[in-house]
Amino acid sequence: MNFDRRPKIAPSILSADFSNFGAEIRAIEAQGADWVHVDVMDGHFVPNITFGPQTCRAIRPHIKTVMDVHLMIAPVDTYIEAFADAGADFISVHVEAGPHMHRSLQAIRAAGARPGIAINPGTPVEALDNLLDLVDLVNVMGVNPGFGGQKFIRSQLIKIERLRRLIGDRPIHIEIDGGVAKDTIADIARAGADVFVAGNAVFSGGSIDAPDVYGRNITALKDIANNP
Repeated sequence: MNFDRRPKIAPSILSADFSNFGAEIRAIEAQGADWVHVDVMDGHFVPNITFGPQTCRAIRPHIKTVMDVHLMIAPVDTYIEAFADAGADFISVHVEAGPHMHRSLQAIRAAGARPGIAINPGTPVEALDNLLDLVDLVNVMGVNPGFGGQKFIRSQLIKIERLRRLIGDRPIHIEIDGGVAKDTIADIARAGADVFVAGNAVFSGGSIDAPDVYGRNITALKDIANNP
């Protein structure tokens, strides 16, 4: 997987039809999705419950691009190998989810996946100072994690700008998760993000019977991100 900073749209299947994930994934990829984002929530670290490793294993054969798994769970270390075995390309863990993030990130790479670190809106970017050399991706939360459809917290733009300066020329993606929409993506792209997780902004108005709506939504988001 070659690194590049061209804007990538990563639809979150949290907004897809849960009864037909395979068809939904095939539809969004056919319509231009760059990655497929899987939000894993445990009802403990965040106030919602979504998917586990078995779901990831079941949808992996349908994903031809990149499976981007975001673990909003604590504790996290005991589940890393299961998600890697399920086929995750990227596994992101929260800096707030445990006291030994070096160990967690090293475990992700040892399991054969690419490590990512996620950071909540209230956590300063300085919390990542000693972790950046261990990761391939930083997921900046644009909302407090737990539910889709929330409004973007605009103070995260400053965080993205600071993070972009800290990363420098290192091959690390900056992902934004939460609040990505046509009216926010330009500012997010200007701040320095290159991977945009979008749920409602991709899936709203479409279906597996009307996948062209997904395509129009993805194209519109990507066009704005390319020309912010």
